[in-house]
Amino acid sequence: MSVTSDRSADGQELTIIIKGRFDFSTHQEFRSAYEPKEKHASRYKVDLKDTHYLDSSALGMLLLLRDHAGGDRADIQLVNCNNDVKKILDISNFSKLFNIVKTA
Repeated sequence: MSVTSDRSADGQELTIIIKGRFDFSTHQEFRSAYEPKEKHASRYKVDLKDTHYLDSSALGMLLLLRDHAGGDRADIQLVNCNNDVKKILDISNFSKLFNIVKTA
């Protein structure tokens, strides 16, 4: 499992890439990806292309990111979701809180 992040050239968008399992074992890595010492991004993307599993703690971590990014005003996309990940997000009603983009 690995979590990496990439900030856009203008510093406004932060993409967080999660590979493998997204569960409690990635808590610190995930939090470190979006809580840098520099200023907050105004847009966030969480790339789940290579994520094959997520659990309730991962859902909680996404909610923490949402709070960090501004709560109801947060601009967060969950992108490249495979069918299994999308199903978990749908069951959890996360489509009401996040913009979810499934893979083609």
